[in-house]
Amino acid sequence: MSKHPGFVFRRPDLARNIVDGLAGAGIQDYTSGLFLAAPRRTGKSTFLREDLIPECETRGWLTVYVDLWANKEKDPADLIASAIAGALVPYEKGIRKLAKSMGIDKLSFLRTLSWDFSQPQLPEGATLTQALELLHRAADKTVVLVIDEAQHALTTEAGVNAMFALKAARDQLNQGREGDTSGLRLVFTGSNRDKLAHLVLSRNQPFYGSSITPFPLLGKAFTQAYTFHLNAHLAQTNQFNADDLDQAFELVGRRPEMLRSVIGEIALELGEASHLGELLRNSAEMLRAGVWTEFESAWNALTVPQRAVLQVMAERSQNNEPFAPFTDSTLEAVGKVLKNMGSEVVPGTQTIQSCIDALREKELVWKSNRGGYALEDKAFAEWLKGYRKQQN
Repeated sequence: MSKHPGFVFRRPDLARNIVDGLAGAGIQDYTSGLFLAAPRRTGKSTFLREDLIPECETRGWLTVYVDLWANKEKDPADLIASAIAGALVPYEKGIRKLAKSMGIDKLSFLRTLSWDFSQPQLPEGATLTQALELLHRAADKTVVLVIDEAQHALTTEAGVNAMFALKAARDQLNQGREGDTSGLRLVFTGSNRDKLAHLVLSRNQPFYGSSITPFPLLGKAFTQAYTFHLNAHLAQTNQFNADDLDQAFELVGRRPEMLRSVIGEIALELGEASHLGELLRNSAEMLRAGVWTEFESAWNALTVPQRAVLQVMAERSQNNEPFAPFTDSTLEAVGKVLKNMGSEVVPGTQTIQSCIDALREKELVWKSNRGGYALEDKAFAEWLKGYRKQQN
């Protein structure tokens, strides 16, 4: 779903297909976890809250949602634990009965039964597996844990450990169970595919072997519905054309919020119908140009070696390839780019490291807690590709 004042666009078929996959009954199997990637502000988080979570609840599942960007001051691990603790609060009475019926040894963290349910945190010593097992038993439902911007967990050691704990919880709660009788389903989303991929790419990551699923961007069905909504508030002689709106939507990266900004920009100067398409296009191009200008300013402020490293990283990002900074292939690729730039610098590992450190300081490159690297904003790779074409 994408939302504007008075306008709601729902995607029920997409939600049903995904939940079928989580249940193990769809064309794609997401029972081991769904890793959903899409650029920021393309409607992903809204879809989770307004379409996916309601569909899960319609099937009798209990959903727990946590956004790891909601509070960047808190460790991601604490945010996850707090969300689970909050989900347990409505089941306080049932939990105390469970503690006695299950045997206190299995719930050692409730040994004194002194858990303060008014606080959004788990008791000291409680593991995520214990908490999720308790939630599953108390609610008597499949638990779906939805973690938005999950890649942020990789920025701290505690966050990484929480990811491993969730994998352990998934394995324990789903053992011997299938479909609607399973204990836990996991949904991870990220606004940067390269960052999210660090959860699944290497053997030392918790969900090694899983794959990233691209989130389908909003298409013409959205712009047609939005055009109909807008035109209902305009004079018959002053109507938007759905194709014009879709072209503007494409220019701003199919981001609903940015399209709304474009509409807002031209609202004060609405002309005749023949002029609306031009106004839309010009406003969308100006909005995109503003973002591109920021990228160009950042690029111009870099040294030649820093540009070379960033270019190689951008190229691999567009090919969905991981960036391993100190391999022979990376050194060779950076050296080739430097040579094409007219530089005589022969890159070594120290050169690469100093460039990466500088790029991180400029907030162009992201680093996981375990040393993985990715572009901070993947849109930079798209801009750089176009910029280089213009220069050649």
